[in-house]
Amino acid sequence: MLKHRVMSGVLFAGIVIILANYLPPAGAWVMLVLLSSVAQLEFYGLMDKAGVPVFRVYGTLCGAALISATFCTIGPEPEDLVKGYKWENMVLLTTLLVVFIRQFPQKHNDKPIATIACTLLGIWYVPFLFNYFTRLAFGWSSAHMTFRVSDTGRMLIIYLGFVVKMADVGAYFAGKNFGRHKLMPRISPKKTWEGLFGGIAASVATSFIIFYVCDGRLGKVTMTPLDALVLGLVLPVVGVVGDMFESLLKRAARTKDSGTLIPGMGGLLDVLDSLLFGAPVLYAYARLFLS
Repeated sequence: MLKHRVMSGVLFAGIVIILANYLPPAGAWVMLVLLSSVAQLEFYGLMDKAGVPVFRVYGTLCGAALISATFCTIGPEPEDLVKGYKWENMVLLTTLLVVFIRQFPQKHNDKPIATIACTLLGIWYVPFLFNYFTRLAFGWSSAHMTFRVSDTGRMLIIYLGFVVKMADVGAYFAGKNFGRHKLMPRISPKKTWEGLFGGIAASVATSFIIFYVCDGRLGKVTMTPLDALVLGLVLPVVGVVGDMFESLLKRAARTKDSGTLIPGMGGLLDVLDSLLFGAPVLYAYARLFLS
């Protein structure tokens, strides 16, 4: 299992780095929509196993529309951000109406409230959070169909991936060798406090390594050693929250993984769970505190 996890993790990281460096924005948009849709369908699959009917097609289409709206409007200027938020809100409002109206003709559905709630949860949990990758990638320079992703967006996504996922590596080895005290056994029996601290230590080390290798510059974004420390501490903790939330969903669905797409790691949602919570935090921190 460890061998498969390492091989799949290295392959996945390599694919992400290659795509971030060489895909034009149009290709990156297609990839973002595809990844979000696959992860969202895995979420709806968990709901099926939990016995909750959902509108998977409508939910997935609305999620794709949300990411597309951001891609088509976002840019580095304040007015671009305002335009992006305006269209995102329009998509979310339309989503509410579509899901509500779709429920009306279902005569034999004895769980209408659960159906509406979980369909909308699938949109807010996966594409809404995943859309912060779109903001990270294209929020620092104007996207154009013939140009590649900006250096800033590429570096921020690579930084996020390495810092968050190295926490998983550190937590695995620290928990395996030193784990004694359970973190939250009701939700995730294998996680320990020792593993959590080991993951944080690995993330802090990774954050400082990237900081010094890049001389504190992630494209247009400038970091200080304090920023590297804060993000190295915060991102793994947020990532654990995301991991625990998906564990809660899987326990409700009585399944070990969200899917079988990635050998040794489960489904795509199993890989993205911690990143879904980390991306909004990194984006907000970069906007508020990084020059």
